[in-house]
Amino acid sequence: MLRSADITATITQAATDAGFELSGVAPVHDSPELEYFPHWIAEGHAGEMNYMAARDEHGRLKRASLAHAAPWARSVVVCAMNYNTAQPYSTQVQESSRGWISRYAWSRHDYHDALMLRLRKVEAALRHASTDKDLITRCYVDTGPIVERVVAKYAGIGWIGKNTCILNQKLGSWLFLGVILTSLDLEADHDPDSQLPLPAPDRCGSCTRCIDACPTHAFIAPYQLDSNKCISYLTIEKRGALPEDEELRAGMGRHIFGCDICQDVCPWNRKAPVTQAEEFQPRPELVNPPLEWLAEMSAEEFRQTFRGSPVRRAKPAGLRRNAVIAMGNSGDRKFLPLLERLAEDEDEDEVVAESAAWAIQKLAAIQIKKKDRSGECDPAKKESGSPPAKRVGLGSKSSEPARGLPSYSDPKGSS
Repeated sequence: MLRSADITATITQAATDAGFELSGVAPVHDSPELEYFPHWIAEGHAGEMNYMAARDEHGRLKRASLAHAAPWARSVVVCAMNYNTAQPYSTQVQESSRGWISRYAWSRHDYHDALMLRLRKVEAALRHASTDKDLITRCYVDTGPIVERVVAKYAGIGWIGKNTCILNQKLGSWLFLGVILTSLDLEADHDPDSQLPLPAPDRCGSCTRCIDACPTHAFIAPYQLDSNKCISYLTIEKRGALPEDEELRAGMGRHIFGCDICQDVCPWNRKAPVTQAEEFQPRPELVNPPLEWLAEMSAEEFRQTFRGSPVRRAKPAGLRRNAVIAMGNSGDRKFLPLLERLAEDEDEDEVVAESAAWAIQKLAAIQIKKKDRSGECDPAKKESGSPPAKRVGLGSKSSEPARGLPSYSDPKGSS
């Protein structure tokens, strides 16, 4: 019969053989990081992600404690895989006529599936090493009632950054996480560099680059995120029309699926290595894709293009909505003919039409600001008797105001 430490060593080797760069074991315990979770849910910071508030038969939040979700679990195996690629970061590319898809979604394979195949190999090695006939294991890749980054911290994968991502001193934060819950009491690892008990210390220090860079001010405080203001949430999880919040929509910039900004600016990612995994190699057409292509994409083309991709989660209407918002933020008037057609088409999706109407107003506002800066709107320079500027019809079916169009005179705040 193998000792607990021997089983842990077997798991570590199996994870390496399966292609994971990092792995570790954490005991099941109520960590202080999860004490904030009920308050986070109560304050509505999960937005419309109702699954985050799932409860057990006693009414307790499952994600607030593993004891609620899996009372049989004694240890958690955490495996991490690098998905960084050689392409520039979003903060290094300024192409307003193109959209940004988060780098984790560039590949042809859904990371959930790719990681699960590898995780099952680790699970098989664990079960083979144990003689416990009543052994229970469960594998999850972003699908279980567990806050992965918290157990990853206690498994030695890294520390939780102020942007709420798990950070590793050598690999940065471009990491996919997979976990295996087990009923075995496994011996936890030690920090390989210091040999000190895990978790590794927080190495963010006084840095606030991630918080300062967020264009929608999604961070309530260091280590605390309001999903309602997070660009990733807005472009992926938010269904229907986006909030009628000028600052929020404008802050989305050209992001159409997810957001990498708080990771792009992190100093620990400056020298992050590039993945060698074939599954995560980018599809060129998904890196800075043209906004027109996305805005006009049919449901069938969406299915064909994003088969097996995480982008499917946004749904066709959601992706098109995001692309249209990005057109408005671009300041590029070449999009006007397409936007006008989308806004006025009676058969168009209502959310896409409303977003197109907003984008038309946004382009007009940007144009006015440009003229203001150049002095073209100075009354002293206007010719008397000049005809008024032509108004663009924003109604979808008539001269009535466009559906739910936000007013520029009442701006608010933001990801």
